Amino acid sequence: MYAILDIETTGGKYNEEGITEIAIYKFDGHEIVDQFISLVNPEKTIQPFVANLTGISNDMLRNAPKFYEVAKRIVEITSDCIIVAHNAVFDYRILRTEFMRLGFDYSRESLCTVELSKKLLPELKSYSLGKLVRELGIPMSDRHRASGDAKATVVLFKLLLSKDTKKEIVSSAVRLEPKKQLDNKLLRIIDTMPSETGVYYMHREDGKIIYIGKSTNIKKRIIQHFTGENRKSKKLQEEVAVVTYEKTGSDLIALLKESEEIKENKPIYNRALRKTLYLNQLESFEDENGYINLKIAKADSEKTPITTFTNLQQAKNTLYKITETFGLCQKLTGLYKTKGACFLHSIDQCAGACIGKETPEEYNKKIAAFMKKNSYEKQHMLLIDRGREIDERSVVYIEKGVFRGIAFFNLNYQINNPEVLKSLLTPMKNNKDAQHIIQSYLRRNKVLKIIELS
Repeated sequence: MYAILDIETTGGKYNEEGITEIAIYKFDGHEIVDQFISLVNPEKTIQPFVANLTGISNDMLRNAPKFYEVAKRIVEITSDCIIVAHNAVFDYRILRTEFMRLGFDYSRESLCTVELSKKLLPELKSYSLGKLVRELGIPMSDRHRASGDAKATVVLFKLLLSKDTKKEIVSSAVRLEPKKQLDNKLLRIIDTMPSETGVYYMHREDGKIIYIGKSTNIKKRIIQHFTGENRKSKKLQEEVAVVTYEKTGSDLIALLKESEEIKENKPIYNRALRKTLYLNQLESFEDENGYINLKIAKADSEKTPITTFTNLQQAKNTLYKITETFGLCQKLTGLYKTKGACFLHSIDQCAGACIGKETPEEYNKKIAAFMKKNSYEKQHMLLIDRGREIDERSVVYIEKGVFRGIAFFNLNYQINNPEVLKSLLTPMKNNKDAQHIIQSYLRRNKVLKIIELS
């Protein structure tokens, strides 16, 4: 649990500043679950330049509660939380100083979004909150007011969590989390899981990730793990201390994140998925008559496939569907061995490429249509799908046939600027697994929209 906060002060000498406004949003890693916002009477005068910057005047604070009157609420809302702030050294120091004046030793773990941004967004020019959120397209209101700055920091922190493919932030939080000694840890974990699409992470007590999975219903999948009788399920039930999760909305994003993060984190119980397991691929070649043929072949890293398959049966089933959908010839797709006409021609479902009745130019146009829809080689496009919330969409970014990464954007914010989109992206590797996942989605036509870029 995180307490994301921002503090406005009077300004003045080091450790003599007073708090004029505080905003705290309690954030569970997915949504805000509690909040506290209040002006504070600092019992001292605000520096003129600070008053001009924030818009908070001495008159506004005359009847505001003093710090000791809000201290109990601050302790309660930040209990068992990690403090998160933009330039956390400043905000945490101010907060500790105010509590020290009351004779209370206020101590919390803290995270700084400036430092996290420098690590996870190294390409940006500035890390001030105003410039950072503007460059990332994060909406912001009431700049230099505690509530506006803290709310923007929540959105920024959520973005940083999604970019942290090594899961260092979440794993550290698990390690620091107070261990609750309850009778049935598995039931407690299940109660906290959502019935939504996403990726889940099983942690040991020290925070280390031991298993990563994905599901269109995380709660249901966790129940299956915790009621399973096989050796692996028993091991997971015994070792798991905490399960964290990341909602994705889109099954495509969940599949891509699972594949990438298993390779990144190498959990001990994900051994089978650490390597590429696609055994067959679809290739094309031009025959002596000028017709483009399709064929199923064994996976070969030296060749660029149209698409890949986990097994031969899946490959054949898919190729039958492709042949029917695009009006192709069974002989030229390798599904019907014959020297004459294919079976589909005998029932008027093949235009006769198998016997030279349909010209190579006419037939190859159908192949080109299939290739465009089922392969993203050399294509520059965005695959738009569902997001984590109703007003959000997810993006898979393909640049000149290379998978670059994923992002989420608000429907109220247009992503026409490629530079803004690149800043939002969680970069991912363009490996065989990612290509297979995306191509499978393209041939099943499951994304909401495909935007072709120039």
